Amino acid sequence: MQNIKEWKKTRKVMAIENIVMSNDEIVQQKEVRPLAHYHTNLWGDRFLNYTPPNQEIQAKYEEEAQDLKEEVRKRLVEVVNDSKERLLTIDNIEQLGVAYHFEAEIEDNLLQFYNNYSHELETYEKDLHFVSLRFRLLRQHGFYVSSDVFIQFKNEDGTFKKELTKDVIGMLNLYEASYLRVQGEKLLDEAIKFTTNHLKSILDQLSQPLLTQVTQALKLPLHKGITRLLSRYYISTYEANPKHDETLLRFAKIDFNLLQSMHLMELQALTRWWKDLEFGTKLPFARDRIAEVYFWMLGTFYEPKYALGREIFTKLYKMTSVMDDTYDAYGLFPELQVYTKAVQRWDKGCMNELPDYMKLTYEALLDTFRGFEQNLAKEGRSHLVPYVQELMKAQCRAYFQEAKWCNQKYVPSYDEYLDSAAITTAGYTLMSAATYLGMGELATEEAFEWVSQTPKPVKASCIIGRLIGDIASYKLEKNRDHVASAVQCYMSQYGVSEEEAEEKLRELVEEAWKDLNQEMLRPTKLPRPLMMRILNLSRVIEVFYRLGVDDYSVVSENMKEKIHAVLIDPVMV
Repeated sequence: MQNIKEWKKTRKVMAIENIVMSNDEIVQQKEVRPLAHYHTNLWGDRFLNYTPPNQEIQAKYEEEAQDLKEEVRKRLVEVVNDSKERLLTIDNIEQLGVAYHFEAEIEDNLLQFYNNYSHELETYEKDLHFVSLRFRLLRQHGFYVSSDVFIQFKNEDGTFKKELTKDVIGMLNLYEASYLRVQGEKLLDEAIKFTTNHLKSILDQLSQPLLTQVTQALKLPLHKGITRLLSRYYISTYEANPKHDETLLRFAKIDFNLLQSMHLMELQALTRWWKDLEFGTKLPFARDRIAEVYFWMLGTFYEPKYALGREIFTKLYKMTSVMDDTYDAYGLFPELQVYTKAVQRWDKGCMNELPDYMKLTYEALLDTFRGFEQNLAKEGRSHLVPYVQELMKAQCRAYFQEAKWCNQKYVPSYDEYLDSAAITTAGYTLMSAATYLGMGELATEEAFEWVSQTPKPVKASCIIGRLIGDIASYKLEKNRDHVASAVQCYMSQYGVSEEEAEEKLRELVEEAWKDLNQEMLRPTKLPRPLMMRILNLSRVIEVFYRLGVDDYSVVSENMKEKIHAVLIDPVMV
């Protein structure tokens, strides 16, 4: 096993000297900063002023939740001969957001389904709902099962049977299952088109709660959603179902509110940390988005045991976001050269070389990482922080590369952009490693070495993040001095229209999702909880950018509603 010093030497690191450019390389520019004019913080001191619930009432809910949890656990461990009922119970538990309490029990149930998959002859084998649900749940948990199981629902000419359209629940489940596709599964590609077209065509014929369920699925399939948001929506859908399990429903409601209170206390502390840095007032060019970043992080891991991970991830993301804005929306090129060199040296002695506004961010960056080391020293894991530190340096170099392209008015080919900018500046190698810092002994040194090399699943996640983000933000960015986006690079290389480029990039995003789905199948390169961070980071991107808007830079009413649903409005118990 390599130690961190050896690992640093083997990485392909751009030498500090390479950051320095000759005068011929630097395009003469006026002293005009590329300001983006981002809007201010939308939340004021709402989260800073959060008041926790009454402790006595909270304790009663915690006690009730514990009793309800044991009742739900009995549902999972008791022998149920009805396979469909067992699957529906598991699916409801997962969609209600309480599966993290029952990981072992769900694993045992699905392992039984997997072991009996090929020779199971049951009543429900011709049931599109059952077959689709079983396929989706097994694939979600990393069990490979063949998509050939859906051939029975097609005609001899290869088209899906027309009578399937009468089964709306079955069609919805086939739609959801199809998004677990991997490369080469043409049948599932066709299933997505078939179900999407049909479900859209019958929306005006559906009644509640099915109408809401289908509408939400068409906006964002379950596989690309984040647990806290999906569970908030599903609680209402499940309650409207006359066949719902009252015990499970009440447990889900109480558990949601208990987690919300815990998350709000964490966000309060992080808001105080952010406010004490004074970035919001001293660096008005930077996006003041602490609540949005925390919401982003909740999509990555929301469970109580990952409290330290949430703190580390949120702080690191904010440092990266400010660095991104420095390179993208304020810094002049000569300043960025100096700043990039300083980050590579990672030494407060460099601060005197920096402009005043950069001194603030540089000192905060180094102090934040020192805080990570102090926190992890308590676990005997501080030696892992340098892996993330090196990736932060690489992120800085990637931002500088884009600044260099922008300064030279250079439009790279799409292939060059994909190999360079799309992978490095997407930041998901850095973010994946950052999540591992807060995951205890499960994240070994080997795990950090693996993720730091941007392996296939991380690369797929980077592509998803960068392409979706570019599609959502490039129209705003092209109105100011900004590096060419993936859309513009693709248009330039292939001579296509803006609309054609966007369509092609969306196709490439789906191809990346297939690669990521493949990498999530067992056996995985790392323990499944570590791999889930990579998957969840990709899901968050879909939530923030899927509708073609950049809901981080310009927070829409839609995003505000999502944050309200998860972090502000409790569920009525």
